Amino acid sequence: MDIAINTDFLTSTRSPEPWLKAIAEAGFTHLHWCHQWNTDFLYSADEIKQIALWLKTYGLKLLDIHGSTGVEKMWHSPVEYQRRAGVELVKNRAIMLRELGGTGSLMMHAPCLRESYTAEQKQRMLREHDAVRRSLDDLMPALEKYGVLIAIENMHSENFELIRNLLVGYPEERLGITYDSGHGNIGPAQGLDYLTPVRSRLQALHLNDNDTSGDLHQPPFYGTVDWDRLTDILADSGYRNKPLSFELSMRNTPFFDRTKEPPVDQDPEKIRAFLADAYERCMKVVSLYEAKRAGH
Repeated sequence: MDIAINTDFLTSTRSPEPWLKAIAEAGFTHLHWCHQWNTDFLYSADEIKQIALWLKTYGLKLLDIHGSTGVEKMWHSPVEYQRRAGVELVKNRAIMLRELGGTGSLMMHAPCLRESYTAEQKQRMLREHDAVRRSLDDLMPALEKYGVLIAIENMHSENFELIRNLLVGYPEERLGITYDSGHGNIGPAQGLDYLTPVRSRLQALHLNDNDTSGDLHQPPFYGTVDWDRLTDILADSGYRNKPLSFELSMRNTPFFDRTKEPPVDQDPEKIRAFLADAYERCMKVVSLYEAKRAGH
């Protein structure tokens, strides 16, 4: 089975070409494009063409794109001009997904509710949630035109309430869920409990591990994610006929040298060793998943 990894396992800015080459050499076949995931960067036609050339050169295929919620261009902003600018940013990634032949989803962050929030924080999230609804309404024609599905990502320690509210308002071919196993394993680690009732709308994955203390983005079997239960849920979900997709960071592994900054200055041999180790760990998850699918 093919597996995907994020392009920004070291950094989400600068040229991604060295990381694409290393990813392909490690055996990964598909990409979760995660460069510029938290900026206002707009990909031009020439940049998209160059990325297409890199994919062809290294024999890689695009699965998903992590869309940016932006810094000033924010699809969730209650400030109208910022929200509209954010819609254009999301639309840019939708076009990019189609131009590069992506077979997965446009993955997006959205406001969420946590038990720890104050009343004021909850009200702010609800205002931003309303803004996302307006943005989705604005985006629907473009999503239809390009055949793109947006998959809303669960955030850490959230209860899926706002995700569920969005799912009932939009068609399943245009709106689904991205499940981040690391986010679902932080704090009380109840992500799988919240995912199970809405698993039919699962369309994208950010598979990674941690010890519940924070968003470490470690490869599988470093932490406490229940991979057996997770793969059982995946096997009975809306996520079908696509590579398993992992969102990993080299930083929180023994391969990373913290004395070398910026991260791009890491030893190339250590980078290759990290990716080789990550590939083996990811394949163990694939084996679990395939066994679960055979049993369903």
